[in-house]
Amino acid sequence: MDTRWPELRKQCLITEDEQILALNKPAGISVTGERHDTDIVELAAAAGETLYPVHRIDKVTSGMVLLAKELPAHGELTRQFNKRTAAKAYLAVVESGGLPERGIIELPLSVGRKNRIRIAAPRESIRRDGDRWLVDERDVLAGKNYPSITEFARVAADESRTVLALRPITGRRHQIRVHLAWIGHTIIGDPLFDKSGAFDRTYLHSWRLGLDASWRTPPRLDLEAEPGADFWAIGGITNDPEALLNDARKAMSPATTNGD
Repeated sequence: MDTRWPELRKQCLITEDEQILALNKPAGISVTGERHDTDIVELAAAAGETLYPVHRIDKVTSGMVLLAKELPAHGELTRQFNKRTAAKAYLAVVESGGLPERGIIELPLSVGRKNRIRIAAPRESIRRDGDRWLVDERDVLAGKNYPSITEFARVAADESRTVLALRPITGRRHQIRVHLAWIGHTIIGDPLFDKSGAFDRTYLHSWRLGLDASWRTPPRLDLEAEPGADFWAIGGITNDPEALLNDARKAMSPATTNGD
């Protein structure tokens, strides 16, 4: 991937208007605030373009990144993330099978040693109740913790790997990665939990984003960043990415997720 800003901008562009720029970020590039790293906001600034990140995704995560060109739009959009009204969906490939068609991971997070995000309870206290993973309140560790909820739907699976569409109801740092790892389904290639170095990337992708946008007609942003060929290169998960994405779209539709 060419990291010169004009080339990167062109290759990754999803859409833009006078207020926003949406990019399909490759894995391995940071959004902002990373020292000694390739950083989208700094690359743009060095080329004379000022951008304000509306949200962040991890360096190892590919996919949707929304940036504002103007501060009023930035404020309008970030407030929706803060109020949890932004509609977000991710795709992930995880280790092992055995996950239900749908599930909810409702496990609080805390910050442990060396600033690492962890479940705010002993691992052995995590229990499964039907298609829900949780801990009893009495098992939550003392100290500051953050209620965190991730919904998922299984869209493809074999004996060793599963493709999930996920909706983080809360937007905590590393939430999806930690939730899946602590219930025994680590995202393949995730360096937080997989030290083997056997994979070229982490198989987590920021896929869809929906926000109100008052300056547009109609006043809405509904964006999708399709995974690149590298996301499907792991092999065995699908021979038809578009069919899999169609299944994921159905799984993440409001009517489906609300049970209607």
